[in-house]
Amino acid sequence: MELRNWSKSEFEYVRRVLNSALDGARGGRKAFLKERPLTAFLREEIRSVLKSAVVGACAGLLGSYAGDRHRSISRALAFGFAGWAIGLGASVAWETRGLTACVTNGALRNIGRLRDERWLERHPIDYA
Repeated sequence: MELRNWSKSEFEYVRRVLNSALDGARGGRKAFLKERPLTAFLREEIRSVLKSAVVGACAGLLGSYAGDRHRSISRALAFGFAGWAIGLGASVAWETRGLTACVTNGALRNIGRLRDERWLERHPIDYA
């Protein structure tokens, strides 16, 4: 097979895999949300994780003062922001783990199906 034809077929396969993964992810999202809009789900989850973000910010502020006699405001704000970001990110990841699992499973299921189809195209089974 020529390089040009091979690259075209590989590009087409990658495009099909990406489209299949996106379709599976959409299906997983719809199955998890059950006709509820994604924005409403995320709004509820964000409200519940704000406490963890505040706790992270407080921990960051306290961490900026540990063992240092030079207490600068910029250092305290940087540590506070870092603590807030870590607390928010970890809480969002934890609270949306069900949605993430459904989306991932849907995408991987579709990718597996497409890979099986491609394998069978390349390795036909002859029963006769």
